Amino acid sequence: MKALEKLARLQLIRSSKIGPITFGILLARYGSGIDAVKAIPELARRSGVKPELVSMTSIEDEIARVEKYGGRIIVRGEDGYPPILDMLDDAPGAITMRGHSVLLEKPAVAMVGSRNCSVNAVTFSEKIADDLGQEGLVVVSGLARGIDAAAHRGSLAHGTIAVVAGGIDQTYPRENEKLYHAIADQGLLIAEMPFGMQPLARHFPIRNRLIASLSSGVVVVEAGMRSGSLITAREASDRGREVMAVPGSPLDPRSLGCNSLIRDGATLVVSARDVIENLRQPELSIPPSKPWSAQSANDDTSAPADITKARDKLKEFLGYEATEVDELIRQCHLSPAVTHSALLEMELAGEVMRHFGNRVSRVYES
Repeated sequence: MKALEKLARLQLIRSSKIGPITFGILLARYGSGIDAVKAIPELARRSGVKPELVSMTSIEDEIARVEKYGGRIIVRGEDGYPPILDMLDDAPGAITMRGHSVLLEKPAVAMVGSRNCSVNAVTFSEKIADDLGQEGLVVVSGLARGIDAAAHRGSLAHGTIAVVAGGIDQTYPRENEKLYHAIADQGLLIAEMPFGMQPLARHFPIRNRLIASLSSGVVVVEAGMRSGSLITAREASDRGREVMAVPGSPLDPRSLGCNSLIRDGATLVVSARDVIENLRQPELSIPPSKPWSAQSANDDTSAPADITKARDKLKEFLGYEATEVDELIRQCHLSPAVTHSALLEMELAGEVMRHFGNRVSRVYES
């Protein structure tokens, strides 16, 4: 990929109101990041908002800071971008990496769980992560305290990937700073957020989605009913990954989430062998999900008046719960081309939000 194209793609994904799904749709519609950037001002004008592209100076500055830090930014479509991510419609438009990127070429399994976990759960997590590493699996987790940190420690000698919630340079929590540097030396750190960004509460579900996307399956160890680990499990299930859980006492609230997952069909895990055998099942597959591939998303010939009418109609039918775009097309009696053009303008106007699996919802008004 040429340097100017990489800069343009990074400029797109770093701009507000352009999420990973819209990033992919823009590339499919206009054929390149350069042409997509050129189209943004007109799209924004039709959306009734001002263009909000970040400056090219800001993009060049971020790349320089990352490289000085010992990292590297990979944009979607560039050599080195993980194929396991590229088949998903909400694949990050760019990821920042620091460490041994060769780990992305190996099979991976995620391990997540409670921050406030039991001593037994920590011991078990370290052992199972070590056993999985010895079998050639890379362990992916989120560098949080508790189960995440135990999974990284257990697999560090074999290969571990830590997905951080903020920028690649942000160590969170501080108690894991030593582990952070050890992973940078022996494993791989990955971030979706820009360099220097402090981790915020809204970044953690994004991180959880990336953990699930990078792995063939996820193992949940000690998770309460409101644990963020259940978000990771749900994201894994949505993406066709295997969901596995370690059972616990029904009297321990830290195990209620895991027990619930098992009740709902997750594979019960008591050893690394359970994980390995589950991932070797021949029927397992990860379905691709690019909504623009068969939806005429590259058709930019719709009349502005038709798009305006479509926006008004979509506003009537859209709710705050995610709805499949195909269903909107049927219910609103609109063509795919007009629907996708209208949704693109609505997203740039901050009126709708994209979701995995070609779904969309209205944005809550504050």
